[in-house]
Amino acid sequence: MAITALAAELRAQGRDIIGLGAGEPDFDTPEHIKAAAIEAIRAGQTKYTAVDGTPALRDAIAEKYRRDNGLDYARDQILVSSGAKQSCYNVCIATLNRGDEAIVPAPYWVSYPDMIKLAEAEPVIIPASIDDGFKITPRALEVSITDKTRLMFLNSPSNPTGAAYTAAELRALGDVLVQHPDIVIAADDMYEHIYWADEPFTSFASACPDLIDRTVTINGVSKCYAMTGWRIGYAGGPETIIKAMKKVQSQSTSNPSSISQAASLAALTGDQSCIAEMLVAFRERHDYVVGALNEIPGVACLPGAGTFYAFPNVSEACESHDLADDSALTELLLNEAEVAVVPGVAFGAPGYVRLSFACSLETLQDAIGRIRKVLA
Repeated sequence: MAITALAAELRAQGRDIIGLGAGEPDFDTPEHIKAAAIEAIRAGQTKYTAVDGTPALRDAIAEKYRRDNGLDYARDQILVSSGAKQSCYNVCIATLNRGDEAIVPAPYWVSYPDMIKLAEAEPVIIPASIDDGFKITPRALEVSITDKTRLMFLNSPSNPTGAAYTAAELRALGDVLVQHPDIVIAADDMYEHIYWADEPFTSFASACPDLIDRTVTINGVSKCYAMTGWRIGYAGGPETIIKAMKKVQSQSTSNPSSISQAASLAALTGDQSCIAEMLVAFRERHDYVVGALNEIPGVACLPGAGTFYAFPNVSEACESHDLADDSALTELLLNEAEVAVVPGVAFGAPGYVRLSFACSLETLQDAIGRIRKVLA
């Protein structure tokens, strides 16, 4: 968000900046979803709802979990929040105490460690590099667990890398976690439907049913329905944990927007073809960006299994241009190429940068051409 704001500021000064920082689809919210929101306003659905969301939306979410993930959640096991970010925050506050530890595989979404710190707990980072496919091993997980570990975040497909765990890989991690009954798993599935690997997407609780009683499965409508500004996320999990998360939410924000909930109901129960249309475009952009980045000297980019991000290693490019680190490289690209990207250090992975390809193919071709000109 900081990079996007800076790019907007420079544009206002007359600079021709291409912003590849925002994790936001460039598609508009589908018309049938917008129409449902308008109808909700006209019907007077503008009052408070239940803290955990309307019964109709929670039922639709429960059906989504059954249909897409084979997970059976009752209505009281569903919590609707003001974005999946709030769902992640709720689970931290509900499960962590001062002195506890929470495991975060890196590269990670930027907010996980700070959410843990706000709960007065300590993030324990497990690094995974491009050589590891950006995925942690069961051994790395095992050696990171202590008697203070109470929570683990697992984001698949991953922001920022696009890497996704297979069902077998999830089961291998589950074999470790099943031996540690005090750990809650927060499975962030936000990019579930922006996914193109050969093996079907598998949620952690689906792969590890023995751990469903301590897994919170987090998702939302922001990415796959192009509804980032509507701010609706949701979580399904054990009733005791969901109840605690609801209590946290009731004393912070109360219910999410009633209008956004009506729109989300239409998104989950209506025509799903909009997802497939966006997925085709994202896959085409992914293929172009990964191929083009790998042709730039000093840059190495691993293909992703989903999301709309590329996460190239730029260590050699930094060295060849006498740059101190990835932050210096992003500054060079902003000033010389007029392309805004996010330094990998923000995601716990120095030596990398994140590029969002949630923009047109023509814009990406222009941006990569500028980057190539500077780095070549």
